[in-house]
Amino acid sequence: MRIFTLIFMCTIASINTSLATESPVTIDKQQAGPITVGLRVFTCGHSFHATVIPALVAEIATSAGIKNHTIVGISMIGGSRAIRHFQMNAGKSELTEGKVDVLTLSCMEQPDDGISSYAKLGVEHNPDIRVTLQELWIPEDHWPFDASHRINQSLETFDASTIDALKKTHEPYFKVMEDYVSALNASFGKQIVFIVPDAQATLALREKIIAGTAPGLRKQSELFRDPWGHPKPVLGLLSAYCHFAVIYRRSPVGLPIPFVASEQGIQNQALNHLLQELAWDAVIHHPLSGVKEPAPFAREP
Repeated sequence: MRIFTLIFMCTIASINTSLATESPVTIDKQQAGPITVGLRVFTCGHSFHATVIPALVAEIATSAGIKNHTIVGISMIGGSRAIRHFQMNAGKSELTEGKVDVLTLSCMEQPDDGISSYAKLGVEHNPDIRVTLQELWIPEDHWPFDASHRINQSLETFDASTIDALKKTHEPYFKVMEDYVSALNASFGKQIVFIVPDAQATLALREKIIAGTAPGLRKQSELFRDPWGHPKPVLGLLSAYCHFAVIYRRSPVGLPIPFVASEQGIQNQALNHLLQELAWDAVIHHPLSGVKEPAPFAREP
């Protein structure tokens, strides 16, 4: 964990933040086409999100040829709900000054008022802002999840989970998240909040592991650092590909393994390609991701 933190901080320190004071990037949120300009991103979340996503997404964007992706700021509070960051004023000045194009959020168990508060503040000062909400894999494979009462289980407990049981567990969680986001967007009269379907991509990867078709992975527990479900590098990279796809509306398929991920031991090109495919598939099939699969090329007669 110390090595991961060191790599994370070094990567953050190397990222250009000079664009944080420039004017907002005008993006048509209703189009489904890819975004080719670098965006200014602020992140608020817990340890499943804020310590993993910013550096990886920045490097993925650079490798995709996107210039000037900017990390405006990061707020990390362990086990946090979005409202906690809002109460701590995280990102408020940057949002008020119109310095943020994309705000990424994550909450532990279910959506909370911090999401709507951030969305309202952001759109007031930048009509083109987008707020992404991580639809997280459920900690401990248990929902409703209560961070104050952790289940007594071991890492090996993840290996006993079946796909049918996981889908059944995630189904009510998905409904709560998506009903909330749909209602919030309806209140704005347009889509402001976009879901990043990490959980769907994670379930697809776990299904591959169970079937024995995930290169280099033998057990579901290899995705997690601890019984709570903190991500190991493979799962963190999958999450980052999902976020990149939603933020830039671009497929990550074919991109090289990020340096941060390779330094953490991910060297398997076949596995990297699988993670990219699973992330893109989850994003283009989620109705609230804001991303549609590109239409097939039509040849002229």
